[in-house]
Amino acid sequence: MAHLERTRNYLQSGDVTAAVRLWRDHVHRSERQQWHDYEWGNVHWYCCGNPLEARVLLDTVMNAMSPRGARELRKVINKLDAAYRIHLPPHDGDGG
Repeated sequence: MAHLERTRNYLQSGDVTAAVRLWRDHVHRSERQQWHDYEWGNVHWYCCGNPLEARVLLDTVMNAMSPRGARELRKVINKLDAAYRIHLPPHDGDGG
């Protein structure tokens, strides 16, 4: 991961670790808090980071990593995703 953070212009040192931590903290919030954050946002996201953006960054990073590294990170992220209580319908790409 350190090599990836050094070689990609969209990453800085520690970004991946911070994204995992942010996503982990978010998925362990109560279902009520998650729904509130999903519908209204969270004022702390402006200063401390948006966990939904962190999750998107993690997808980008996993796509850029070596297969072995991506597999290891995906294992961690899949466990966190399973703890996420908001199950949204799949995005169909046509705005619906």
